Amino acid sequence: MTQTKIELSPSTRFKLNNGVLMPCLGLGTWQTEAGAETRNSVRNALEVGYRLIDTAAMYGNERDVGDGFRQSGLSREDVFITTKLWNDEHGYEPALHACDRSLSALGLDYVNLYLIHWPSSGRRAETWKAMEKILEDGKALSIGVSNYYFQHLEEMKDYANVLPAVDQIEFSPFSYERDLLEYCRANRIQLEAYSPLTRGRRLKDQQLVAIGRKHAKTVAQVLIRWGLQHGVVEIPKSRHKEWIVENWDVFDFDLDEDDMAALDSISTGSGR
Repeated sequence: MTQTKIELSPSTRFKLNNGVLMPCLGLGTWQTEAGAETRNSVRNALEVGYRLIDTAAMYGNERDVGDGFRQSGLSREDVFITTKLWNDEHGYEPALHACDRSLSALGLDYVNLYLIHWPSSGRRAETWKAMEKILEDGKALSIGVSNYYFQHLEEMKDYANVLPAVDQIEFSPFSYERDLLEYCRANRIQLEAYSPLTRGRRLKDQQLVAIGRKHAKTVAQVLIRWGLQHGVVEIPKSRHKEWIVENWDVFDFDLDEDDMAALDSISTGSGR
């Protein structure tokens, strides 16, 4: 895949299809325990320089994400906060109420991005109409989807007045959805990667270790940088401050063409 050179820095923002600017690197909070663990992770990330925090109703930690943000002392305009609609809240009225509950838990008037967490069979159009209403009412500055693939995104063209700004999927060299990335680029949908660190399963991969050694970087940093150089928003999760710092330290090196080609070739493409 031909890749246009992207200038990356801690202040890099990717412009969504509605003009909203989204930070290129953020903190994921899946499996981060509610309470002090989430509050501390969010506060530490914001102190390091992260400006994107991702949560979801299903994670059970929205309240603590909001508290961690407020404890940081940053202004609301400085931090991009995402949450998601869970599977049992699909449908027009349920989705509207779910968004209100998430905002109440977060202690916010709006989120920067509200996502449908998973496509729900038979109710996708109805739920998306609710998402458009949430956008219209200013309760979310952008709306999008998660775990949507070609058939779901193509179907949306039949019922959506507003196409999703973001599609959040699992994405790494070991789950390289090359065709979906190209599709999203062509349709002006920003791809966002969850589990970019492969849930820790591939951090000892010798090919990645060698590339990391070449740049004096860790495998985690190589994985994050690979996604960023593909123009994908990355949201690695961590509960440990030293790893939160490590995951942020990816703006002082470049993977060269050989590195990118080697990483691109690990996966044969979508397994879906």
